[in-house]
Amino acid sequence: MEINHWHCYENMFSSRQFEASVTTVWRSGKISGEMHLSTGEEAITAGTVLQLQAGDAMALDHRGTSAMLMRGVDPFRLLREFMGKSDGLCHGQGGHMHLFSKRHLAASSGIVGATGPAAAGFALANRALRPGSVALAFFGDGAMNQGMLLESMNLAVAWRLPVVFICKDSKWAITTLSASVTGGKLVNRAIGMGMPATSIDGTDVEAVWKTASKSLIRARKGKGPSFIHATCTHPEGHFLGDPLLRIARHPVKEMKKVAGPMIKSAIHLQGASILKRSGSLATVTTLIGKTARDQHFSGKDPLSRLRRQLKKENGRLEKLENELINKNQAVINRALAAR
Repeated sequence: MEINHWHCYENMFSSRQFEASVTTVWRSGKISGEMHLSTGEEAITAGTVLQLQAGDAMALDHRGTSAMLMRGVDPFRLLREFMGKSDGLCHGQGGHMHLFSKRHLAASSGIVGATGPAAAGFALANRALRPGSVALAFFGDGAMNQGMLLESMNLAVAWRLPVVFICKDSKWAITTLSASVTGGKLVNRAIGMGMPATSIDGTDVEAVWKTASKSLIRARKGKGPSFIHATCTHPEGHFLGDPLLRIARHPVKEMKKVAGPMIKSAIHLQGASILKRSGSLATVTTLIGKTARDQHFSGKDPLSRLRRQLKKENGRLEKLENELINKNQAVINRALAAR
């Protein structure tokens, strides 16, 4: 299947608009708890999900909104689910992390690494009930240190299951730099298990599309799983209100809240040595700076990248965006007005 850049952009832009509205609703207090956005992952989602066929399945992580939308799940039911309403996708009991749509063969989980076993199960069922169908497993780089994901990859190779494992690598595992807790290269782990593995720029939808196309064809032919390592950034950090990102964006305002306790702990008479405490403060400062560079100021936006390619037809582009903005706003207004 050849890539349709306009179709990809339409889905990516719609996803971004919806999540921007979700952010507003969350900040207003109408959505309780944490909110993990898939903002920044749109090219990875579009390049894979838009190639799926009827009968294909998706195992999604805690950032499943974009994939659900691109697979055709009703955005009204998604937002109502986030708000905990009974007319939501899962009757208001799943929130934004634990979603399920039987019609779309899609399930998400907030348990890190759980998409591995779920996708392996989907793939095993597909091979028995829907030959030629595949399953996608989406997860972050932090999940690559979870045993159940690695065990699922191993089993998928041993049983030649039709799975495509997709690692969305932002270089961060919540507020921990992945490189500080992960040995070796992630693609080498997949290769060591006996499956083809490719590392790509996850902000380039065309690169994702071409790589995913090969993996999907391989899986449909019964040749077993593949691994895609796609780099990306999360401009809103790990979740909305990410403390490191708040400090990076508003250093004076936010540091007032934490400077006192940090200084107090640094000069406390008991505990670790002054040298070690100074080192800890330096580590925190470094993390804040790196958060700003990697997530907020990286400039690696998949939407902007694709938009530049389409801007030669500026009239068509602006018309499409305005239509999608109005369509999204109508959904949001209806969801907020419902009881």
